[in-house]
Amino acid sequence: MAQQFANKQPPGFRNHIQNIAIVGAGGSVGKFITEALLSQGKHKVTAITRQDSDSVLPQGIHHIKKVDYSSQQSLVDALKGQDALVITLKPMSPPDTQHNLMDAAVEAGVEYIMPNEYGVDASNKALAEETMVGTAVREARAYVEKIGNGKTFWVGLVCGFWYEFSLAGKENRYGFDLGEKSLTWFDDGETRFTQSTWAQCGRAVASLFALKKLPDNETDRSPTLSQFANAPVYISSFTVSQRDMLASLLRITNDSEANWTFKTESSRDRHADALEKRKQGVLAGFIRTLYTRVMFPGGGGDTSGKVVNEVLGLPVEDLDEATRGAVRLHEEGYFEGRAA
Repeated sequence: MAQQFANKQPPGFRNHIQNIAIVGAGGSVGKFITEALLSQGKHKVTAITRQDSDSVLPQGIHHIKKVDYSSQQSLVDALKGQDALVITLKPMSPPDTQHNLMDAAVEAGVEYIMPNEYGVDASNKALAEETMVGTAVREARAYVEKIGNGKTFWVGLVCGFWYEFSLAGKENRYGFDLGEKSLTWFDDGETRFTQSTWAQCGRAVASLFALKKLPDNETDRSPTLSQFANAPVYISSFTVSQRDMLASLLRITNDSEANWTFKTESSRDRHADALEKRKQGVLAGFIRTLYTRVMFPGGGGDTSGKVVNEVLGLPVEDLDEATRGAVRLHEEGYFEGRAA
């Protein structure tokens, strides 16, 4: 896309994103994105919800639009007048939901779509294929480019795994079981990989959509949203290893390794076993496939060299404070009753 400039646009051009619609505004990461957008006071935020949804939404949302996901016209009507659409969906949402939202957004004239990705670096083809989720991300990006016709663009948030969620999420994720005080080392436990807290994801999306859409003129070198049109935005909270996370846990709980039990698995063997379980329809197999592949030594999980935290003005976070968040999730029973 050839670089455009604000001073060359027709009268009435607005060089900022004003109206943002979000699907899943009350969800895990959606809540943090919504709250961050509202806290800036720069946007009018519309929550898109199902007609029968009883989701608790953050306070201060400007509009709530209930839609019929089986009706394309319902989606188009809800998205008219929006500058950007942020999609956050549950993993088990019907596979055509996102495509229907994208079709509606293009028809409604939405300029930017943030697809439902929030995770691994899908631009890394091997990582995308071997995590079993990145291929769908790449397809969604390509779909927006195809139907957007140079007027609607995708912008993807590559944040790594959600730190507090994943650390609290039992052995299938980071190898930790906080309740049992047990840990499975993947290889030597030293592989560092990039992760983000929910709050950092929220701040990143809010900061991104607060950027000017275009440079003011040919001499303007300030960051703009157009730099990220049809491109991933890499952010992070930490790039750490299992051993770093354990050290943080021991610090905040005044515990010692003597009270924990450990075992070691080859990450590649674990990944291969997870693939077999996934083929059998075992949910744990899906989760293990995703997490273990990212933690291959040299496997592409460390995206710290690509992050744009400084461009977006994101804060440096405290690892121990984020670890306390994971412990709180565990103590509150966040994962109780879940299959994996």
